[in-house]
Amino acid sequence: MSFSVAGVLRQWADRTPDRPMLTYQGKTVTWAEQHARSSQVAQALLAEGVGPGDRVAFLDKNGPEYFEVAFGAAKINAVLVAVNWRLNPAEMAWVINDAESKVLFAGPEFADHVAGFESQLTTVKKIVRLADNYHGWMGCHPADDPGFVAKPNDVAMQLYTSGTTGLPKGAMLTNTNLGGLMVEGAKELEIGDGSVSMVAMPLFHIGGSGWALLGISSGAHTVVIREVDPVAILDAIERHGVTHAFIVPAAIMFLLAAPQCTSTDFSSLRCLSYGASPISEKVLSQALEAFGCQFVQLYGLTETTGAITLLRAAEHDPDNGHPERLRSCGVPFSHVELRVVDLETGQDQPPGVPGELWTRSSQNMKGYWHNDEATAATITSDGWLKTGDVAYLDDDGFVFLHDRVKDMIVSGGENIYPAEVENALMAHPAVADVAVIGVPDDKWGETVKACVVKATGSEMTAQELIDFARERIARYKCPRSVDFVALLPRNPSGKILKRELRQPYWEAAERQIH
Repeated sequence: MSFSVAGVLRQWADRTPDRPMLTYQGKTVTWAEQHARSSQVAQALLAEGVGPGDRVAFLDKNGPEYFEVAFGAAKINAVLVAVNWRLNPAEMAWVINDAESKVLFAGPEFADHVAGFESQLTTVKKIVRLADNYHGWMGCHPADDPGFVAKPNDVAMQLYTSGTTGLPKGAMLTNTNLGGLMVEGAKELEIGDGSVSMVAMPLFHIGGSGWALLGISSGAHTVVIREVDPVAILDAIERHGVTHAFIVPAAIMFLLAAPQCTSTDFSSLRCLSYGASPISEKVLSQALEAFGCQFVQLYGLTETTGAITLLRAAEHDPDNGHPERLRSCGVPFSHVELRVVDLETGQDQPPGVPGELWTRSSQNMKGYWHNDEATAATITSDGWLKTGDVAYLDDDGFVFLHDRVKDMIVSGGENIYPAEVENALMAHPAVADVAVIGVPDDKWGETVKACVVKATGSEMTAQELIDFARERIARYKCPRSVDFVALLPRNPSGKILKRELRQPYWEAAERQIH
């Protein structure tokens, strides 16, 4: 099926012009209204000299303007670059320049940032300030669709990797890449034109933009939340009858902890999808009782245009006879191929043996923008994308992630995968959150340290937790030390920033790990 971002809006505006498309902070726009406004943006971009293949940058939190700009750019076959608003100003400027953006759209919360780096922008010809000149800038143009038609391999979005190590890279996602996710995701999650989809994750991340486009491409009514705010999310679910949503497990815990959770009406909610990390049995049990809906885990990368595997709702049933599958990220979508490859030999690993997870499908990115070396290191000549995740497959094809390749701990010559240790520690009722890292050791090279967030009111000691681990996993994998912390650092996609956790322990070491 030929898929394009602009084609989605054109299709639904023609079929259901007067039905609600987007709701944001109490205001709803129809498909026809969105079609008209994005056409005005497209005409305004053309007037600024933006054409097919040119990049336009967007710097703001979730809001309706993002969608107007995204579809406006798509209508002239330009490429949207959503900038991570959690970066510092220098990093923001780097991304905007790296993308060679011609136009920058900036929200009022980031006015000071833009003022600070405006003189450093090398390719931006026009800055459109959303609170000041945006409506006048686009409003003086006709609502005529310019009618550009994108080709399947044309880049539609350029999303930058989280940059947990080194500089972020611009992953070029084509219409074909996005189409694979839209078709399979909608079918598996049963999202259609009668659904109400909530978008709460940041739109600069594939978990936000990909999820938003999944609902929109299916004709769903999309409810947009500006940022992850438990009160706003709970209110939106009840107020708008949300049927489908995607959030990270940490956000699920925030919802459960919110006082409003016990009084929220969740009867409309059919499926809550989550990703970035597995969900603990404790959190799942509490969420099932509180929300009363199905849960589906999704796993993927920016480079794979989002989800390539899913752990279906049936696998979240504690009485299904396979409780171990809750620690997996499920099975691949029907159009996705997977391999587990030995890091040294390059040979496929048998079931149960860890290696690097490789994937091949129509969702694999076109490549990294202006970075042929990184592209060649990530995508093989025959189309396999190296995820950088260590995993194994069980006999039934379920994928069990261990960790990022670079997070592996080598202690006394033994490979230790932090996720395995974290899973064991999370079984302790006093552990609310945990991250396991390697720290320097004169004898073993590295030893295992657990950074733990205690459950409220817990008086658990480090030795108690170490003893608990020794009852469940091999002694060499168990933490030698435990640090109790108030909060674990995470990136916008919800992944723990282990580099930040490791840094203090490795500053004085001769050998550095990354």
